[in-house]
Amino acid sequence: MAEIRPFKGLRFECEKAGKIEDLVCPPYDIISEEQRLAYLEKNQNNIIRLELPKGDDPYAEAGRTLEDMLSKGVLRTDDKDSIYVYEETFTVDGITRSFKGCIVRVKLEEFSKGIILPHEETLSKAKEDRFNLMKATNCNFSQIYSLFNDPEHSITKALDRCTACSPLSELTDGEGVTHRLWAVTDDQDISEICSGFADKKLYIADGHHRYETALNYRNYCRENGTACESKDYVMMMLVDMEHPGLLVLPTHRIVRDLDSFDPEAILEKCAEYFDITEFSGKDTIEKVLRKEYDNGNKAFAFFCGGEKYHLLVLKDKTAVKKLLPDKSDSYCGLDVSVLHTLVLERIFGIDAENMARQINLTYVKKSEDALESVDSGKAQCAFILNPTRVEEIRDVAAAGEKMPQKSTYFYPKLITGLVMNKF
Repeated sequence: MAEIRPFKGLRFECEKAGKIEDLVCPPYDIISEEQRLAYLEKNQNNIIRLELPKGDDPYAEAGRTLEDMLSKGVLRTDDKDSIYVYEETFTVDGITRSFKGCIVRVKLEEFSKGIILPHEETLSKAKEDRFNLMKATNCNFSQIYSLFNDPEHSITKALDRCTACSPLSELTDGEGVTHRLWAVTDDQDISEICSGFADKKLYIADGHHRYETALNYRNYCRENGTACESKDYVMMMLVDMEHPGLLVLPTHRIVRDLDSFDPEAILEKCAEYFDITEFSGKDTIEKVLRKEYDNGNKAFAFFCGGEKYHLLVLKDKTAVKKLLPDKSDSYCGLDVSVLHTLVLERIFGIDAENMARQINLTYVKKSEDALESVDSGKAQCAFILNPTRVEEIRDVAAAGEKMPQKSTYFYPKLITGLVMNKF
C-alpha cells in the first residue's frame, strides 16, 4: 500500500531569513495580489516569492530566487532524514480544536492502483502552472493534504509520543491559527511510523492539482533522462481521518443572473422531492441545519432575501440513485449530489458545464457572505449546506468516483513554508 519515507527537509534559517511568522503564507490559490504584496512588504524572503512568483518569466524567477536563498543560507537543508510532525490549533464557534499529522515523502502511484485516491476533479490550467513551477525549481514548497484510516489510531499515538518536546517552529497566523512543527529523527521512531502505513490507502483531501502535477513531473523526468529516486515521491501531510480535531466546513451555493427566477414556482417543484418548512430569522439557519445533520437527514436552506427561509429535507434518500443508477450509493447520498441533481440541474436548468464555469453559480465559504449577496441583490438566491462527512469523502473515493465541485472545505488550510521538499 502507501510507501512513505523520511527526508531532509528544506527550512528557513530564521537567524538570516527573519521571523518564521513573516516567512510563511497560506496556500497560493487563496492569496490575492494585495495579500501577496503585503507578505513581501513584511519580509522579502517570504515563501510567496517561490510559491506564487510574478514577472515576465515567473517560473525562471522562482528558480533564481531559490538558488539565491540557498547560496545566502536563508534556506538550508536539515542534516538528518526526518519525519516532520505538524500540528494546527484553532477555534471555531467558540470551540478550540487541534489536529496533528506527519509530513513525509510519499511514493507516487497512479490513481488506477487504488493506493492513493482522489475525490474531486482538477483543472488543466492549474496543473500547467504547478508543473512549470516544479520544472523550474525541482521542489515542493507546499504539502498535499491526505487522510488515512487507522481504527487503532496507532500512528497518531506515535506522533504524540514523539512531540513531547518543544517544537522546531511555532507561530500564530492572522486568523488566530497556531502552527507547530517538530522533526522526528530517531531511527526506531521513523521505522515504526513508516511501517504503520504498509496497509494504508491515502485519500487526498486538498492538493489534487499538485498530486497530478507530481505524477506528470515524474513522467517528464523519466522521458527526458533526468529521473532520480526522489522524484518518484511527493511531499504530503498525512492525518488520521478520525482525528477528533479534524474539521470539514461546507461550501455554500449562490445562484445569480438567471433570465427568470420565481421562488414560489421553485418551491412548488421542490415539493416533489423535499419536505419544505418555512422559518423566520435567518440567524437560525445553521442551528436548524445542524439538527438535520445530527439526525442523518439530507437537508439545506433555500434563502431568497429578508428574514425568512425555507428548509428543504429530502423525502426519499434513494431519489438521486434512481436518476443516476450508475453512481455509487455513497455518491448519491451526498448533500451536494442531492442539491446539484434534484434542484440545480432538474429545476433550475444549471447543468454540470454551467456549474464548472460558474456561469450562474458561485461557491461561497461563509454563510453570512452568501446571505448578504442575496440581500444586496448580487444574487437571486442562496443554498446553505451542511458539511460533507469525512467518511463520505472516503467512501466516494474508494468507489473510484469524484464528488461534485467544491464539495469539501478542510479548515484550517495547511500553511506553506515550514518545511519544503527539494529533489
